[in-house]
Amino acid sequence: MPEEGAAPAFIHEEHSSNAGKWIMVLLAVVFVAGTLYAVYDSRARLEKLEKANLTSATQVTELSKRVSEAEASSETLAHQLGMTKKELAQRTAQLLAEQRASERMVHQHTEQITQVSGEVAGVKSEMGGVKTDVASTRSDLEATKARLETVKGDMGVMSGLVATTRDDLEVLKHRGDRNYYEFTLDRGKRPTPVSTVSLQLKKTDAKRGKFTLNVMADDRTIEKKDRNVNEPIQFYTGRGRMLYELVVWTVDKNKITGYLSTPKGVPQPVQTGPGAQ
Repeated sequence: MPEEGAAPAFIHEEHSSNAGKWIMVLLAVVFVAGTLYAVYDSRARLEKLEKANLTSATQVTELSKRVSEAEASSETLAHQLGMTKKELAQRTAQLLAEQRASERMVHQHTEQITQVSGEVAGVKSEMGGVKTDVASTRSDLEATKARLETVKGDMGVMSGLVATTRDDLEVLKHRGDRNYYEFTLDRGKRPTPVSTVSLQLKKTDAKRGKFTLNVMADDRTIEKKDRNVNEPIQFYTGRGRMLYELVVWTVDKNKITGYLSTPKGVPQPVQTGPGAQ
């Protein structure tokens, strides 16, 4: 009889042998599958490369064809123009150079036009400023005219427009209705010729804006006593008894300033004070 335990050892060896076989078979299957995949992938890549090469070859052929056609067209054009290919190439290069020069010239002209446009815009802006200044001056003149008043003089005669400032007097001078002579009189001095008469300051009251002066006309002296600033002071002189009037703007401690107004057509003065018109 066989010994106890012999059968189990045999069965164990048989199982081990079968497992090894299956492992080998499995490895072989994996190897074969990997090999087949590698072969398939290589063939796919090879087909793709062949297609790419075919496309490239087609493109090269097409490009060669176009180059040939271009050369043929160039030769045909050169033949039609009576030129060689070299002469045609030189002429083409010359035309390209002329085109670039024309483009540069156009660019320069564009810049010059832009610069001139800027200068014109500047001139327009300056003209606009001048127009504004003129409009402002005109507005100032209108405002000055509005300030001028017609009042009665110290003899009860309606005076012309009375200027109370030098700016107002400039407006009156430009009107041209009468002659105007500015003057400055110092107290205590000899009579000062103004137009065809003479004026002499006798007294001032700067605090109250009053003054007293003498008017020498037609060999006689007329005293204008305690008169006020901006008050029309009137008197008649000459053969035609022309109405003269004077206005004093400022009264200081020892000095007054103002203007004398005379009608148009009166005799011209032999001596005049400052500002005679």
